[in-house]
Amino acid sequence: MSEPLYIKDHSLEHLRERLAAVGERAYRADQIAAWLYRRGIEDPEQMTDLGQELRARLAGEWALSALDVERVDRSADGTCKAALVARDGARIEAVLIPEDDRMTLCVSTQVGCAMACTFCATGFMGFRRNLRAAEIVDQVCRMRGLAPVDRPISNVVFMGMGEPLLNLDAVVEAIRLLIDPKAFGLAPRRVTVSTVGLVPKIGELLAQVPVNLAVSLHATTDAVRDRLVPLNRRYPLAALLGALRGLPTVTPRRPVFFEYTLIEGVNDSPEDAARLPGLFRGIPSKLNLIPMNSHPDSPFRAPADAVVDRFLRIVASRGVTVTLRRSRGPDIQAACGQLALRSS
Repeated sequence: MSEPLYIKDHSLEHLRERLAAVGERAYRADQIAAWLYRRGIEDPEQMTDLGQELRARLAGEWALSALDVERVDRSADGTCKAALVARDGARIEAVLIPEDDRMTLCVSTQVGCAMACTFCATGFMGFRRNLRAAEIVDQVCRMRGLAPVDRPISNVVFMGMGEPLLNLDAVVEAIRLLIDPKAFGLAPRRVTVSTVGLVPKIGELLAQVPVNLAVSLHATTDAVRDRLVPLNRRYPLAALLGALRGLPTVTPRRPVFFEYTLIEGVNDSPEDAARLPGLFRGIPSKLNLIPMNSHPDSPFRAPADAVVDRFLRIVASRGVTVTLRRSRGPDIQAACGQLALRSS
């Protein structure tokens, strides 16, 4: 049996082209998008402004959904994690994070991850396959059904399972739907893509979609980063930071968000804190500090609160805009670095 055509694989521009190629009016793509992305309707028979022939074609030739919800876990802090299942049985996780001024959805881009970062639970799963654009988009569709009615999804971060830039085409097509006013209609500044430093692909991403860039740094020397992020052996700090300095799209209005996981006895020293601001020189940036979220596969753990506070003070004293990111959902294995399809 051949695989169906997934309608959510296509941005509106590409869907208009597909429909026109089979004799349909291109504007039908906008009508379909309104049903799928604004109203959340996936049954063609309910798409009442479409002709019967087109509704029959959608039902017979296209898959209008790509994922099913298998399991939902809710944290004491309000975080919600769902295990989602694709048509081939592949399983991924997505996480809803309620905050005072936003509802953030963390989406996955791959089943597992090939980057093998030694502090990240997903890395221990290994790489299984890329997600198609429809499977990325459907995380938004499925998870908004789990969000409170009065707290819709306002932000999407590509920080779940996988390295987004290793699945760039699907990620870009999904983002185009997220920021299209006729689809989900999110402001580009509310979409963030994180990478561990796949240098050749960073410029490609930002040339195609005007999103926020987050870079997982996690170390101030190549020796330590080689241990934590094996990709550093191919693209060491000088190459990564040099590429970021050369990006024309990185400005004070659109800074790079650096992520730094604090790990006890590994990268949390006063010397690390003092070195860190120098790495950012010439790069408009902000820093997110993330105390290590422990999981069964890793021997690492978070530093004591006093060590975290000292690190933050040293960095801030050198003029860096820095935020301490609170751990969200650790009791359901939903926090940063914990996604590995484990239940609470």
